[in-house]
Amino acid sequence: MAHPEDPPPPTSPTAAAPPRVRRGTPAYARINWALFLSGYAVFSQIYCTQPLLPVLAEHFHVDAATSSLALSLTTGLLALSIFLAGALSESIDRKSLMFGSLILAGALELAAAFAPSWPVLLGLRALEGLALGGAPAVAMAYLGEEIEPAGLGAAMGLYIGGNALGGMAGRVVSGLVADLFDWRVALAVIGGLGLVAALGFFLLLPASRNFTPRPPRPVAAHLAAWGRHLANPALAAVFAVGFLAMGGFVTTYNYVGFRLADPPFDLGQAAVGAIFVVYLFGMVASPLAGRAADRFGRVPVIAAGTALSLLGLAVTLPASLLAVIVGIALLTTGFFTAHTAASGWIGLLARGDLGHASALYLLAYYLGSSIAGSLGGFAWTHGGWIAVAAFVGTMHLAALLAAALLARVTRRPTVR
Repeated sequence: MAHPEDPPPPTSPTAAAPPRVRRGTPAYARINWALFLSGYAVFSQIYCTQPLLPVLAEHFHVDAATSSLALSLTTGLLALSIFLAGALSESIDRKSLMFGSLILAGALELAAAFAPSWPVLLGLRALEGLALGGAPAVAMAYLGEEIEPAGLGAAMGLYIGGNALGGMAGRVVSGLVADLFDWRVALAVIGGLGLVAALGFFLLLPASRNFTPRPPRPVAAHLAAWGRHLANPALAAVFAVGFLAMGGFVTTYNYVGFRLADPPFDLGQAAVGAIFVVYLFGMVASPLAGRAADRFGRVPVIAAGTALSLLGLAVTLPASLLAVIVGIALLTTGFFTAHTAASGWIGLLARGDLGHASALYLLAYYLGSSIAGSLGGFAWTHGGWIAVAAFVGTMHLAALLAAALLARVTRRPTVR
């Protein structure tokens, strides 16, 4: 919905581009709140099944690795849809694409609450992943186009803070509601809240000022754009950081619920869900990391966040509930620190076709979630938490190597 103070879009390709939104203005605040709601809706619906994996495994009589498909199929199809949405975003109004994505996903989440069988539930969750792709695929591109560079890191941090709130709410609310009622009511509540957030997003987000839709391009042109970004070693390293950091993070969260439900912890579903309140640390870390990246450069922030995740993983190893909570809090803070710094770099490193570059980052990000999140189930089944920690730790070490590569290939003083 346009607002009276929104300047009109360019009327021709030769028209001067309107100035980007400055930090501290009303338009900046509306953009931040709207994309905060978008991040909440997307991530609450993606991750609401994560604390329910033990419940779903018991209800449908499947093992831990199979139950993880209720999340991995969503993120895997989300990765695919990001490619499609990234291409469509060059020809379709960004706000309309994001809003349609959020509304359709909320409806599918409500339908999943009534799934009569395991295959139907998985099918609906997969379709939900396809529907959700439109929102995250263009959110970073929207910010990169509309926010001036001096305020981009903070805006990206606030957007990812909304992601963190959604991830926490999806986990905590679904765990609590499932304990009070059942998993079906939990999914229905998350879907309903997602629809409310979608409406708020639509009412708040200003129309694009620096984006002009263009006619659809041939497939070859899209392939060339993606190929050009992949050939950029700095962007490729950022994509690797997204894959590895997200893969390790989601694997940890997928199977910590199984660990806490087993002896010596024996926690109930509500208590397991409550552990995910540590996502609040991600909400705090994201805007701080964005400002730190703007001030100190992104490589140091990525490296610091990844090292903190490794420390948190090590802290979870003792059979102590306090140690597990502290470790998960540290790992969460580290992950959101690294992810904020990495994702905020896309708009600075990409040369043209920003939507395609954002799509590639998110493709890597969600493929990491899907692939590693399911492979970690085999580690859990065959080696317990020690095996899961070894698997995740290896991914974090690889992310540090990717950050070291970034330090080598980014040489221009304006790209930090």
